[in-house]
Amino acid sequence: MKQKIILAASVVIGLIAAFLTGSYIAARERDVQALRRNLERRYATVDVVVPARNLPAGTRLEMDDLAARAVPENALSAQTVRVTPNIAMRLVGRTLAAGVEAARPLQWSDIEGGSPDDRGLASMLRPKMRALSISVSGAASVSNMVRPTDHVDVLGTFALPSKTVEGATELVTMTILQDVLVLATGQQTAATQAGGNYSLVTLEVSPHEAEVLTFAEQMRGRLTLALRNPEDLHYEKELPQVNFEQIRASLEGLNALRQRDILRKRQ
Repeated sequence: MKQKIILAASVVIGLIAAFLTGSYIAARERDVQALRRNLERRYATVDVVVPARNLPAGTRLEMDDLAARAVPENALSAQTVRVTPNIAMRLVGRTLAAGVEAARPLQWSDIEGGSPDDRGLASMLRPKMRALSISVSGAASVSNMVRPTDHVDVLGTFALPSKTVEGATELVTMTILQDVLVLATGQQTAATQAGGNYSLVTLEVSPHEAEVLTFAEQMRGRLTLALRNPEDLHYEKELPQVNFEQIRASLEGLNALRQRDILRKRQ
């Protein structure tokens, strides 16, 4: 009987020892894991953008100006430019506001605009294109509904010498440009949140088109924007200059054509 008691006690003590040993090991493993996580946080590295070489202020960034480097995460600031899938699109074409040293993490404050999304109007232009602002009233800009990235036709109304009465003038309206990209309305671009009324619209045009629009404004004419669907690539090849006589002669035909189009759409 005594031996049975001793044996049972030994089993119980063994189980207690095993439980305590397991608990101790589990506790130590938790301590080790916590220490490991702390070390990983302390010494974790992040890929950041660095200049490939020393660059002076005013440099327009290109791909070969940039490189990547792993640095400790705890050494970064909120302004440090990190490597992301679209970082090249956000940097290429931007201008440095200050000189930077090779291999030093690039900061957004080093770049003109100081913001990942502020690229400036010049960087939005396609090669060989220009930005030109024209004056428009609310009605002439579709009641200020024209917005950046919209596409418009530019119409002009001018007082030109009359073809029938010597020394007299007559009003003539003509389409000057078709399918023009709007870069900005007032101070609002595609990257900004400003809105409201405006009196200037900035368009993307070629150098030749810029000359035409500038001359049109100097003629003291009235420029009007006609908003169009950006997916509509149709180009009207034979748009006449419109004066009073042309309107009177073509009104019946224009209305008949519109009615045919309406009926066709309803069928």
